[in-house]
Amino acid sequence: MSRFLIAAGATFFALFVLGPSIAALCRMLGFYTIVQERQCKVYMLFGKVVLTLHEPGLHFLWLRLGWRAPLVQWIGRVHVLDMRLDQEYLRSQPVNSEEGAPMGIGMWYEMFISDPVSYLFKNADPRGSLAANVSNATVRCLSNMELTDMLENRHAMSQTVRAEVSPKSHEWGYQLGSIYIRKVHFRDAGMIKQIEEKVVNRLRQVTSAIKQDGANQVSIIRNAAERQAAVEFAKAGAMRPRIVGAALHEIARDPQISKAMFEILETEKLVEGQAEITLIPKKEELLSRLAALEEDRASRT
Repeated sequence: MSRFLIAAGATFFALFVLGPSIAALCRMLGFYTIVQERQCKVYMLFGKVVLTLHEPGLHFLWLRLGWRAPLVQWIGRVHVLDMRLDQEYLRSQPVNSEEGAPMGIGMWYEMFISDPVSYLFKNADPRGSLAANVSNATVRCLSNMELTDMLENRHAMSQTVRAEVSPKSHEWGYQLGSIYIRKVHFRDAGMIKQIEEKVVNRLRQVTSAIKQDGANQVSIIRNAAERQAAVEFAKAGAMRPRIVGAALHEIARDPQISKAMFEILETEKLVEGQAEITLIPKKEELLSRLAALEEDRASRT
């Protein structure tokens, strides 16, 4: 059990104390260094660049620098640069259209370090200089364009700005990647309000025109249907006398049937008319009696 504890303690000491201490001593003496993914290390000694490492992995400095390896760690300088792709957005760059409208353009672009040495020593602020270069190129290349082209052709505008910026930025060790115009807007609040009012009025005019056109179409369809119906009713009215005449001519061949039919028709008309009917019995002197009653009523009064 004691041997196990001794072995465990020795292993712990070797892995967590002795190993890191030896690794730190080796790095301090410049024996080796580790470069991460998308990382670059620039070694300087006496004001000069003596080594640039950009390949990821383990690098033995003694094999590359020789006796200068420990001096670089002690009296030299090591610049660690991030080579990963970065991005930035410039909001509302002021430009004017050909018609004189004040416009704002939002530029989104990507950039990365392409030349570590130029990035360190050719420009004190390459990121800020690149942003200023993109802004100036936007104003210079996109001003005095037609308003319709400025609102529609964003891809061509992005390519124009990228072609203007790329050569200069590469001299500073900062490579411009993709660039895209994300937003084109009006900067004058009064103009925005006027455009909104014009759009609303135009929509109202279009809506009124559509409604009027629909009403006209409905009127045309209704008039056409009424005209066609009137023609058909006129045809039917013209055919009715001929049909009725032919039927009556057929019925008139038999006098009994004709007489019975006309009696039935007369009775139906009397019933439908709801007129008052007075029935007088046969062989009764009703009229003479009514006259006598009237004379008697007149004499009494």
